[in-house]
Amino acid sequence: MVKERARRRAERLAVLEREKAARARVVQRRERRRALIRRLRPAPFRSAPFRSAPFRPAPFRPARLRPRRRGAGRLTRFTRAQRTGIVVVPLLAAGAVWYLVPELALRILLTIMIILVLPALVVVALGRRL
Repeated sequence: MVKERARRRAERLAVLEREKAARARVVQRRERRRALIRRLRPAPFRSAPFRSAPFRPAPFRPARLRPRRRGAGRLTRFTRAQRTGIVVVPLLAAGAVWYLVPELALRILLTIMIILVLPALVVVALGRRL
């Protein structure tokens, strides 16, 4: 009789352990899903801005969820101020060249030099490769 009760108790405990493990797996899966949803955000809807047909508003589409990541482009490594500087400084330099230099050939040559030297200046000034 005692052995029978011990065997039944062991079976009950084994069933309880399996149920507990199954509940733990469900809870863990739910937490992973919630963490994924927290990392996601609605992706902005982008329609083609330059099309030959007249502009028609885009139809309603539910927002897709995408992970919050920075872009993969070369300029996304920089902050907004750095990107602005990378664009504005060469434009100002080219404007100064075209305003101050009288000869057309020299203007073109100096503008090409500004374009060619820009990546090296970005590396020296910001310490990051372009």
